[in-house]
Amino acid sequence: MTGGARAAPETGASPRRPALLRRLAAAARLGAWSLRARLVVTAVVMMALISVIIGVLSVLALRNSMMADLDSQLHSTIDRGRAVVLHEMQNFAAPGRPLIGAVVAATGQPTGTFGAYVTDQSITVAYLDPAATTKNVTRNLSTTLTDIPADQGAQTVDLGGGFGDYRLAATRVGPGVLVIGLPVAGVDQTISRLIVTIVVVSLLGLIVLAVAAAMIVRLALSPLERMAAAARKVSELPLDRGEVALGVRMPQKDAQMHTEVGMVAAALNRMLGHIAAALAARQRSEQKVREFVADASHELRTPLASIRGYAELTRRSPQELPADAGRALGRIESEAARMTGLVEDLLLLARLDAGRDLEYGVVDLTSLVIDSVSDAHAAGPGHRFELDLPEEPVEIYGDAARLHQVVVNLLANARVHTPDGTTVTAVVRREDGRAAGAPLAVPHAVVSVVDDGPGIPEPQQARLFERFARGDASRSRATGSTGLGLAIVKAVVDAHHGLVKVSSVPGRTEFTVRLPLDSPPPPPNA
Repeated sequence: MTGGARAAPETGASPRRPALLRRLAAAARLGAWSLRARLVVTAVVMMALISVIIGVLSVLALRNSMMADLDSQLHSTIDRGRAVVLHEMQNFAAPGRPLIGAVVAATGQPTGTFGAYVTDQSITVAYLDPAATTKNVTRNLSTTLTDIPADQGAQTVDLGGGFGDYRLAATRVGPGVLVIGLPVAGVDQTISRLIVTIVVVSLLGLIVLAVAAAMIVRLALSPLERMAAAARKVSELPLDRGEVALGVRMPQKDAQMHTEVGMVAAALNRMLGHIAAALAARQRSEQKVREFVADASHELRTPLASIRGYAELTRRSPQELPADAGRALGRIESEAARMTGLVEDLLLLARLDAGRDLEYGVVDLTSLVIDSVSDAHAAGPGHRFELDLPEEPVEIYGDAARLHQVVVNLLANARVHTPDGTTVTAVVRREDGRAAGAPLAVPHAVVSVVDDGPGIPEPQQARLFERFARGDASRSRATGSTGLGLAIVKAVVDAHHGLVKVSSVPGRTEFTVRLPLDSPPPPPNA
């Protein structure tokens, strides 16, 4: 066969076998089981081991006892047989006459008795069947019977030929050896019935134990399930921001200190209490900070306006200013303008944190992005700005001014933190909520700003939307930055119940904003 040909797989299901084996191996690991399952299985396994030990000991004890009784009966049978043989020898002159039939048929001999008289010249064998009829055995048993030592106790021998196992003992009487045997079948049947009884009773007991253990363990572990539910509720609360009402507590019946589970529940309640107190203190502190920032920003607007006004008034003076004074005045104006922008950003964030300062209406995102890109092109002529727009306008319900600020901030971020010659593309599209990879479950509008700059280092991406966060030095910038632009983007998008994220690799950085298309207008003063 030439190279390149491959044999077809034997079955189509073979690729799934490794996955199935992995699932079975995971299920077989005890650590993958629930605590309830481990407790129930442990109880059932322990009970099964105890049942096996008791059953084995019971079977061994009963078998030893029955074998001892059988040996005692065998000795009695031998004594009666000896008496019959001696009587026959004394009353008959021909000692070679077959005497064994009289031995097995003697009064008191149990049915199934096997007898043989072995001499050097002959072996005579008889058997007392269940109908108490003596039958001669013609099958040759000389090898088996001659191996039985005389006067050395009983032993179990398989006679075969339908006889099965017999308990045999031999004794010397006259010129020969008398061999007497009793069947072991009765003992085996009794032991078999006992084993079946033990197995059936043990299985029924294990089933009852498993059901009872499952119910008891479920009842005992129900407080743990309620604790897990309480922990899930706490984990779903937005503890990182805003006022949090942490009213989740374990009921008093589960927080009893005299049980181990109760101690865990009480400790959980104490922990939740401490967390609630810490969250309340954090909220009060954040509220004070917001109020201070809002008040300070509002108060700073007046002196900054005065500074800018006096600087402009001085520049309009008819008297010519010295060159140094003119440069200093220009710096005063530029820094005052920069500080005014910072104050406005802080005031906007404070108002957004308080849920105010949003004026909702129908917003055409397509026109908004076109205007923003036009402004960005005028501010950064060294960059290439491109548009990727749908054929139909994309409209949402929101605050046009704030959404315009979102797009402007994203474009400014791409312009400031990338070198000249970078291509920045603004994308607008509409996506169905069922689209692959869509993070929202409703139809939404998407605004993306993509650049082919150097990218953002991975450690910096996680904190880009934090306040006063600055990009890494690898994204060079020509002008200063307050570090509030992306924080404002996130705050505005959050206020519109949307999502913003960033993905960046060298040569491609994309900021994506998703806004619900069917978001209802918020109530007044929301």
